[in-house]
Amino acid sequence: MKKILIALLFVATCVAGASAQKYALIDMDYILRNVPSYEMANEQLNQVSQRWEKEVNNLSREAETMYKNYQSEMVFLTDDQKKKREAEITAKEKEATDLRYKYFGPEGELYKK
Repeated sequence: MKKILIALLFVATCVAGASAQKYALIDMDYILRNVPSYEMANEQLNQVSQRWEKEVNNLSREAETMYKNYQSEMVFLTDDQKKKREAEITAKEKEATDLRYKYFGPEGELYKK
């Protein structure tokens, strides 16, 4: 009986030791900082991203300027002219949104690069 209890205790100890998790910590920042091609690619992505962001911001500013002009001239416009201006402003805002999605969306150019 004693031998069976000792054997079971031994087996339980072995199983517990064998199922222990092993962890390893990796310093990815250190590794990536020491890979020159990663640094170069990251810099290129940042430059492209900044250029695209500037382009999208310019379109958004144009739409905002159009809207401010529309508000200041609204008193002098006929209903047809108001509708036309509103359509132009909406189209410009949609263009800016579409461009932002094209560049920075989930399947955008930045993600692909």
